[in-house]
Amino acid sequence: MRLSASARVLPVSRSCGQHARPANCAPRSMRLSDLGELGLLAELERRGLAHEIGDDAAQLEHGLVVTQDALVAGVHFRLDWLSWRDLGWRAAAVNLSDLAASGADPEGLIVTLAAPGDTAVEDVVALYEGMAETGVPVMGGDTTESERLVLSVSALGRSDRVPGRAGAQPGDLLVVTGPLGAAGAAFRRQTFVRPPLRLAEGKELAAHADALLDLSDGLAVDAAHIARRSGCRLAIDLDHVPLAVGAELDDLGFGEDYELLAAVEESGAFAVIGRCEEGEGVALTLGGQPYELGGWEHFG
Repeated sequence: MRLSASARVLPVSRSCGQHARPANCAPRSMRLSDLGELGLLAELERRGLAHEIGDDAAQLEHGLVVTQDALVAGVHFRLDWLSWRDLGWRAAAVNLSDLAASGADPEGLIVTLAAPGDTAVEDVVALYEGMAETGVPVMGGDTTESERLVLSVSALGRSDRVPGRAGAQPGDLLVVTGPLGAAGAAFRRQTFVRPPLRLAEGKELAAHADALLDLSDGLAVDAAHIARRSGCRLAIDLDHVPLAVGAELDDLGFGEDYELLAAVEESGAFAVIGRCEEGEGVALTLGGQPYELGGWEHFG
């Protein structure tokens, strides 16, 4: 796990040496593991191959908000840890969480399913029943054969106001919509917990929040997104972070809680866990002392 892609150092080839490079010694091609997920996105933006990818969902005209996430067997889930129905819920919920962070009303899901040919039909039916439990209809998609089960879901919605991640200001309070650490605690038990749907809370916060995102990669990692985009420091008091039942403090670094983190002037009924200050980065404290949490990044 990595907190930042910027800390990666490319290895030096021992056979070629650190300085003069022989003519027959070609430079090693950069790998995804060298950049990490965030570094890859930055590279695509630098080359003009992608627009700035900085928020939970893409914003189009007329308030249309679109997001997409893929789930790969053995990477994002294990079917001996959860049912097909729970997998369907999760596939929909992780995308709807991005819509919640955009203050959007969901309109539909587009689902691509890649599965082995010997997959039981009733398992696939249970998968789609799990998605239907969210109350958001499947409006289209694709199916194809694959050696490994892969789900790719896009969610579409409309929002009157998308706070994004770049508007937090010194003096703002940091609030969360619910207890954290449930996913990490479940992972330690080798089981699965359904992510919450925070669509109503997202709309409430989006109306006035200066910044808003969902917590998918760990509290420290996701808070750093707001700090970097907003140009301020996020000071978080871990003593005030609500923990899920059975969760430990380090479970906050696991991610996949899918609660919302917002920078607001007034907290309302939400739990206050810190504030925005002048400076940069994320400062975590426990009992008044500095504390470090891990986080998740693909290819890390």
